[in-house]
Amino acid sequence: MTHARSAVVIGGGIAGPVMAMALQKAGIEAIVYEARPARTEGTGAFLTLASNGIDALRVLDAAEPVLAVGFATPTITLRSATGKRLGEAPLGRPPADGTTSHTLRRADLHRVLHEQALARGVGVEHGKRLVDARPADTGVLAVFADGSHAVADVLIGADGVHSTVRALVDPAARAPRYAGLVGTGGYARGAGVEIQPGSFEMIFGKRAFFGYTLAPDGEVWWFANLPRRDEPTRSELEAIGGDDGRTRLLELYADDAGPALELIEGTPQIAPVSPMHTVAHLPRWHTERMILIGDAVHAPTPSSGQGASLAIEDAVMLAGCLRDHDPQTAFANFEKARRPRVEGIVKRAARTNAGKAAGPVGRVVRDAMLPAILRTTAGAKAHRQTYDYRIDWDSRTGSEATTGAARAPGMRRWSPRRRRRYAASRSASSPD
Repeated sequence: MTHARSAVVIGGGIAGPVMAMALQKAGIEAIVYEARPARTEGTGAFLTLASNGIDALRVLDAAEPVLAVGFATPTITLRSATGKRLGEAPLGRPPADGTTSHTLRRADLHRVLHEQALARGVGVEHGKRLVDARPADTGVLAVFADGSHAVADVLIGADGVHSTVRALVDPAARAPRYAGLVGTGGYARGAGVEIQPGSFEMIFGKRAFFGYTLAPDGEVWWFANLPRRDEPTRSELEAIGGDDGRTRLLELYADDAGPALELIEGTPQIAPVSPMHTVAHLPRWHTERMILIGDAVHAPTPSSGQGASLAIEDAVMLAGCLRDHDPQTAFANFEKARRPRVEGIVKRAARTNAGKAAGPVGRVVRDAMLPAILRTTAGAKAHRQTYDYRIDWDSRTGSEATTGAARAPGMRRWSPRRRRRYAASRSASSPD
């Protein structure tokens, strides 16, 4: 089987344009097909791009424009509902150049990535909702709702947690699991929060979880995670919004210390409430010519702070695999390298979510144990494996990665066999 020379990328969110740029770097022509129209409206949410995601963007020379629209958020301070300080934890481990995790609006990240892709000549077509994909000669045929189609050597599903491509890769795949939380947030000015810019404060409230950070321009960015046992319907979500939603939020945080009430009241437009979903374990990641990346195949909850970063890592890793191998071998190498890492992160995020929705007894236990846990977080093996992850683009196989702290000097001069043995040892130590 010959190497791929062309690719259809389904999904124009975060993973899609990065995937296309990485394929271009690998010498593979790619076009991104996005179901939504080019222009999107709304206040949107914000996210944290971790140091490992920034490092992956640097492989593509795409990090600096992204960093320019965000601000550094190196640490979080966790507090109880009474305001008691439970401890502080780093949001990653800065690489040698001093880069740390950054927080930015999802809409800004989306815009900047698309601008970079277009500037490099990547084709992006909007209004293309995928309805089917099937083998065609030595490649794959993608069929869109408007009657058009596209043919390429491979099809890559970067279409998010509610992926259409997932069902085409594996018709028996389970739907994403509702995580028991819904989220909202907003932006407020004029609030007198007493924190340094870029420091995250997160509060385990009595009824719901609340987090906020101060941007360099004085605006406070905040989010709320609200426990709800059953997943709300679309009509129920719409009913939660508006003034009724604001009133409900004020009720939820009425007994908690901190600035939640002031921030909620001072936010002109609160973001729509959305349920959180996760994809913890998908048995099948690919077919002979189609493969999934990002949230389409492994979706952690936002508690991980890793959703965007893992998707970016996926794109760079997969492009390297396709550069060096035929599609079947490339897909197998990609899955072998990525599955232990991403599924471990998804599991840890699920445990964090459970702490956000703890009952009265669980809150007491959590608040008692968390300070000791946080004191050891920075040096913990799982923490290092999450944030120190580095992709060696120059590796022949394109499927090897290391953690920055463990990268051996001169690794790029190692023989291919030695590299493979080293990568295998690192993968074996990853959490399940």
